[in-house]
Amino acid sequence: MRILLQFPEGLKQKGPELAKEYEKEGHEVFLSASACYGACDLCLDEARWLEADRIVHFGHNKFINTKLPIPVEYVPYHFSIKIEKLEKLLPEIANYKTISLGTTVQHVHQFEEMKEFFEKNGKTVLAKQGARTMGQILGCDATTIDNSADAIVFVGSGRFHPLAIDSEKPVFAYNPYEDRVRNLNEDIETLKKRRKGAIAKALTCKKFGILVSTKPGQFGIAQAKWAKQELDKRGIENAILVANELEPMSIKNFMVFDCLVNTACPRIADDQEEFEMPVLNISMLKEVLELSKSL
Repeated sequence: MRILLQFPEGLKQKGPELAKEYEKEGHEVFLSASACYGACDLCLDEARWLEADRIVHFGHNKFINTKLPIPVEYVPYHFSIKIEKLEKLLPEIANYKTISLGTTVQHVHQFEEMKEFFEKNGKTVLAKQGARTMGQILGCDATTIDNSADAIVFVGSGRFHPLAIDSEKPVFAYNPYEDRVRNLNEDIETLKKRRKGAIAKALTCKKFGILVSTKPGQFGIAQAKWAKQELDKRGIENAILVANELEPMSIKNFMVFDCLVNTACPRIADDQEEFEMPVLNISMLKEVLELSKSL
């Protein structure tokens, strides 16, 4: 079988080692060198050119449930942490009776252990079924978080995933690699203010570029057509821009747009500074269109 292996950036160093294992099984193996931003970002183009029989996508749980032109096998990469390290969080959440708990795919296999730890330390732990599995937070989805809790606890590295949490409740992030706890409410509030600022700026914009990504888990052509129709109704100039990788420099080189509407990964809307213009997700565009009625 001809197989194409795909890895997120943090796992690419494992590629050659895993390729050898597949070769020992008699497979013809290739490694995707393209950037990979998540389970939504599959290397279908490379697989087509190679006439690969299968893509093996490491590091994430299954994300895309629709039929794909090439079979994709998702292989999560789990990394276990020492549960007792969560003691670092206890002083921070001492005054909160109930907490909602979330983590990344790397640690979600320990979700029940984490939950049991906090319950043994007197907490009621809440979580809802997320888009993929109980307890897992994605950069584009934090529906596993239960906002009825007194506080929210995230276990994992980096800020990308926990900044998907939209809550007024205290949000504490524990990084098991650095053994450090951070309160993320200020960062979350800053993100909200940036989005509100983008909405305010968009009210005066005249030419809109509507972004469509061909990444299989981000392809939002229906939303793009809706946005175009709504802007056309109001006599606002617009065009749909299509790319696999929505690079800020390439978009800016059109030199005509003063606002962008994003139908791809919702976190692109947080890259206002790189695009040097407001970037609106569809929900933000709807707010702009509603506000414009009163102007």
